[in-house]
Amino acid sequence: MPLLLFDLDNTLLPRDAAYRAWAQDFLSEHRLPPGDLDWFVTLDGGGYVPRSTVLSAVRRRYGLDASVDFLHAHFRRGINAHIHCPPRNLEALRTARAAGWTLGIVSNGGTRAQLEKIRRTGLGPMVDGWVISEEADCVKPDPLIFEIAAQRCGVAPTGDWAAHTWMVGDHAPADIAGAELTGLRSVWLHHGRPWSEVGYRPTLKAAGLPEAVGQVLSARSAPSPRPGVRAGGPVRRRAVAAPVRAAALVGARTGARSKAAAPSGPDAPVAVAAGAAGAPTPEAGPGVRNRSGGFALLVDGTQRTAVAAVAAAATVAAGSPGAAAATGAMEAAAQ
Repeated sequence: MPLLLFDLDNTLLPRDAAYRAWAQDFLSEHRLPPGDLDWFVTLDGGGYVPRSTVLSAVRRRYGLDASVDFLHAHFRRGINAHIHCPPRNLEALRTARAAGWTLGIVSNGGTRAQLEKIRRTGLGPMVDGWVISEEADCVKPDPLIFEIAAQRCGVAPTGDWAAHTWMVGDHAPADIAGAELTGLRSVWLHHGRPWSEVGYRPTLKAAGLPEAVGQVLSARSAPSPRPGVRAGGPVRRRAVAAPVRAAALVGARTGARSKAAAPSGPDAPVAVAAGAAGAPTPEAGPGVRNRSGGFALLVDGTQRTAVAAVAAAATVAAGSPGAAAATGAMEAAAQ
């Protein structure tokens, strides 16, 4: 079954629009000049400037007494209040699903923040799996994160899997370079920008997600990935079997992250909807089996059999004789 992977921020979700809305609210609440919105947007850097840097600068600029942690909580609540998945994007996912594609999310960023976006926007039931850089302990464009995504979606990253996989994203150094390095075909969401990279190029370009999905569904004869960058090799296939750290799984890591990760500081725990694995939902249809449930065990800030889920994930990834039992452990942990 062909696999279609998506970036989260500014691909599935209009993250920058939500940030602008939060910044407008912040300026209004503190009776600050509305014209400072452009300053906020420039400082944000499309989400790639660390949140602590942004909020520290805000605090100094306006002489605020509030701590950076307080401002961070304000930011998190505000941006999540405005985040949504446009109906046209949800419809595009349904169209891809109906055409027989397996769907997954590959996101750089903090586990809690990204999981909350997935939960709030209803994307969880729409896809077969997801991976977030913090909990997976690897960051796009590392090919390993794409292989983990495939594994969680039920696609073994072996053989010619890359020839049947596409990546859709807006950030060239993470999404398109990552697809190139992994041997995947890709669609770049240009959002009105010119392509500026010289070392690699996307397979296709699109103005938005529905157009990108339409191009993928009609591109059965699109050019294959260039020779020499195909995924595979025994070393990286063994790496897929490496267990995810339990501390990262429950969002406990607060150390420095790779600069490529979409920055998001330690966030408050969120409740993640984790129904029975494979249970059909009205939005998703009967064929969806979200295999990331065992990797998203945050329920009111408490850990639920996380270690068992990690061990199960490692066993399934390794393809050991206990894979069936491990799968059952993951499903039980997700309920």
